[in-house]
Amino acid sequence: MANLAGADEFAGAGDRIVARNPVRFVDKQYTADGGARCGARCCAHPPDRTRQLVREAQNRIERMRIGIIGAGAIGASLGALLVRGGHEVGFAARGEHLAAIREHRAAIDGQRLLIVQNGLDGIVVGTEEAPECEIVGGLAVYAASYLNAGHIAVTTGGTLYVGGTGGAGGTDGAGSTGGTGGAVDAVRADIAVAAEVPARELAALFGAVLPTVYSSNFVGAQWTKLMLNQINALPAITGLSVQETVANDRLRLILTASMREAVGVAAARGIRFATLQGLSDTLLRVFASMPLWIGQAMPRLMSARIGSVPNPGSTLQSIRRGRLTEIDYLNGALVRAAEAIGVAAPVNAALVTLVHEVERTTVFLSAGEVAERITV
Repeated sequence: MANLAGADEFAGAGDRIVARNPVRFVDKQYTADGGARCGARCCAHPPDRTRQLVREAQNRIERMRIGIIGAGAIGASLGALLVRGGHEVGFAARGEHLAAIREHRAAIDGQRLLIVQNGLDGIVVGTEEAPECEIVGGLAVYAASYLNAGHIAVTTGGTLYVGGTGGAGGTDGAGSTGGTGGAVDAVRADIAVAAEVPARELAALFGAVLPTVYSSNFVGAQWTKLMLNQINALPAITGLSVQETVANDRLRLILTASMREAVGVAAARGIRFATLQGLSDTLLRVFASMPLWIGQAMPRLMSARIGSVPNPGSTLQSIRRGRLTEIDYLNGALVRAAEAIGVAAPVNAALVTLVHEVERTTVFLSAGEVAERITV
């Protein structure tokens, strides 16, 4: 297959690629032998039933034919790890990248679809577009960069999260509903129930090749990932790496303001954040209550966790490749979620506008120019 540079470095500090299919859960952790280490909260199923589900999922793991639709930085790195795990993987890509991996193409069949996508609506849209499939949501909480055709570098190790519900208005796993109510939330609840067992099975599959967690609060996980993705817009506007962005006093202040705004919208919708990459519900709510100048410690913490390897962020990568970005599904998703409940999100709205401006003009803005355009 195509050489995915850096794939052997996937296991970051404190992480390791496991080989015996352990499945990690948010509320309880079970090992392959069925042992359990209980946390403060319980899973949806009684312990015996949960252990049974895990064993059934692991017993089903065998050499599979898997299709990766969208073999960019994240899709290609996941595919490379699955190939290493002994599975037959087909990639759907385009242009030179497609030519580089075409020798390993395979037909995509079956009825299970894992959507690894940023934002809030991927699972709901996937269910609407492919109602015959079992839809499972995924979040890749590691950093990967597209270098050139057939070459992907994993710059920061991390975890794949899978779960069974999605959308800006889904039930957050704590019983709170942040949506508009009625039929939309009923659909999302049905998706959650239908996808629970497939999600656990996919957690077992991916757990053999990279750290994987099944989340019983996947909507909360989506919102926390949206907080992590707040670092994407400013690099795309300025052409700077995430680390350079956070190091700049003016840009860090804007980033802090956009993150506080995002926490406020989530709180207004009744969302309970899941814990990802050191960000927890409690920490984010305390952060949002801090004065802006103190809150700047949060972006610094996020940058430190990324490490020293320059991380451009996925949005800047798209700009550099001359492609439309996903900004409408990151900060734009936050703006739409705010509008749906009558809340303003002016900082995030301004970031969306500036990213689209750079898309059109291909001209990056200086930190001073950004500060003049966004008031915090």
